[in-house]
Amino acid sequence: MTAFPADLEACFAARDAQFLDDLFAFLRIPSVSARSEHNVDTQRAAAWLHERLARIGFAVETIPTAGHPVVLAEWRKAPAGAPTIVVYGHYDVQPPEPLDLWTSPAFEPTIRDGKLFARGSVDDKGQLFAHVAALETLLEVRGALPVNVIVLAEGEEEIGSEHLAPFIEAHKARLACDGVVISDSSMFAPGIPSILSSLRGLAYFEINVRGPASDLHSGSYGGAVVNPAMALARILATMHDADGHVVIPGFYDAVRAFPPNVIAGMRKLPFDEEHFRQEVGATALGGEPQFTVLEKLWTRPTCEVNGMLSGYTGEGAKTVLPGVSMAKVSCRLVPDQDPAEIERLMKAHVASVAPKGVTVTVTHLHGGKPWRADLEGPLFEAAKVALESAFGRAPEVTGEGGSIPVVGDFERILGVPVLLMGFGLPGENAHAPDEWISVDNFRRGMRAIAALFEQLGAAK
Repeated sequence: MTAFPADLEACFAARDAQFLDDLFAFLRIPSVSARSEHNVDTQRAAAWLHERLARIGFAVETIPTAGHPVVLAEWRKAPAGAPTIVVYGHYDVQPPEPLDLWTSPAFEPTIRDGKLFARGSVDDKGQLFAHVAALETLLEVRGALPVNVIVLAEGEEEIGSEHLAPFIEAHKARLACDGVVISDSSMFAPGIPSILSSLRGLAYFEINVRGPASDLHSGSYGGAVVNPAMALARILATMHDADGHVVIPGFYDAVRAFPPNVIAGMRKLPFDEEHFRQEVGATALGGEPQFTVLEKLWTRPTCEVNGMLSGYTGEGAKTVLPGVSMAKVSCRLVPDQDPAEIERLMKAHVASVAPKGVTVTVTHLHGGKPWRADLEGPLFEAAKVALESAFGRAPEVTGEGGSIPVVGDFERILGVPVLLMGFGLPGENAHAPDEWISVDNFRRGMRAIAALFEQLGAAK
């Protein structure tokens, strides 16, 4: 195992309290991108990051977009032949509500039992600042960075990153690099560093069913008029078989199987399916029976009902035959499924099963393509060494059931590999009250990032 450099360790140890104080200052800024009343705060967070990167020697610009600005910082003084690495993160955060469920105020960082509680602590201010602190430490100890580094921090990740892909396209030449590093994800478990190898994509739909011109009395009209709520229920029931397979024709046609060695690695991870069941509070788990829970979450596509609305749902009884019904349905996708093709298949299927007497419309609200890394090349080899030097054990390769569309945007536009090396943990309440990050993970994360850059510089 490669030992972590003693001189860097000494600097990190000496600066530990200061780095935590600095992170606290960053976290106190309520940069909630979804709410216009926090626009000034979002700009303050961008300004804080701008000033901090400029202070340690980066050339920094805060560049306006049609939404919140992008902070773009560059350090381009590495030796000839050294690679250029883009570090991506976001300085915006989710709204903190419901406020009464926070043990301590959302924007007053507090450490309890080794956890740093605050909105943005893990998603993503804490992980982004770990990069800033690692870069600062390298510059202080070494006097220079071993690689060229571009830090790109946006303020719209929590509202869909609408303007990020156009920004990358517009600055493609300036962002030319050998790889992108993102720390906005989680480790598999405490003490088990991880390299995230896959993300599921998304196709999100709204299905509307209209029957009579208005709600009707269910006694006077029921049995003679088609009920839109029942029609919608029947439509939704046609999407799966009894074993949880999606039976929309063609749904699995583009699915690319994961390599056997990756599946074997997943099955060796210390994952307790019964504990998982108890943790979510379910009486039993479902899904395709031939796959493990981790395979279902990381490697298989899904079709899920996210919400339904129809008729009378208030207190007591109201005998109504609803005029309309609506469902939100999301499909999580895996390579090489395409959201546009899934939209076509969904619309064709719904049209084929919709009963007479109602009008059904399917609207594709938004989507994102799935992503999978091949985990080969100097970026991933350096990450394996760096994580082991900071955590004392080799990393595991993991997947993620959710979506991070910007990962695919970076690969598509810049044509370089993307490394997802996060330091969160399961159960960190990233979008919920009492969000936290492990203080130990924050400390080890800073060291892993510094080691990553040193490894990349040595491999040139």
